[in-house]
Amino acid sequence: MQIRQIAPSELEELLALYRHLHEVDDPLPEPATVDAVWQELSSNRGCSCLGVYVQDKLVSSCTLTVIPNLTRGCKPYGVIENVVTHADHRGQGHGKAVLAAALSIAWSQGCYKVMLLTGRKDEATFRFYEVAGFDRHEKQAFIAKRPKPQT
Repeated sequence: MQIRQIAPSELEELLALYRHLHEVDDPLPEPATVDAVWQELSSNRGCSCLGVYVQDKLVSSCTLTVIPNLTRGCKPYGVIENVVTHADHRGQGHGKAVLAAALSIAWSQGCYKVMLLTGRKDEATFRFYEVAGFDRHEKQAFIAKRPKPQT
C-alpha cells in the first residue's frame, strides 16, 4: 500500500473511484469544466487530495482542505471530504490509512482541529470514523443546501 497526493494526470482514476462514493450523484458537467475544477483543486496549496494505491491502482481517497483562521491563536482548521474506498477493497484498512495521512498533514500544518461530515446513518460508518480518530459527540453539525430552482 502506498499513500500519496493524487497526481493531476490521475483525474479519470479518481472519477472512477468516486462512483463508489454515492449510489446516485449529480451528473458531471462537460469535460472542460471538470478539468478546470480539477486543475484548481490540484493547484490549491490548502487542498490535499490523497490516494491509497495498491499495486499502482487507486483504491481509496479523501480530500483535506486546510483553512486559515483568526481564532484559536490563528491556528488553521481542516475539513475532510469525499472519503471513499473502492467496494472491492473495503475492510482492509485503506480508508483508515488515508484518513491517518490526512490527519498527519493537518497536524503538521498546525491545525487545531479537523472536521469530517458523513451522510451515512449506519452505526458501522460511525464506528469506522471513531476508530480513525474522530469524535461524533464533540460538536453538532448543521447543513444548509442551496435551494432547488423553482420550476
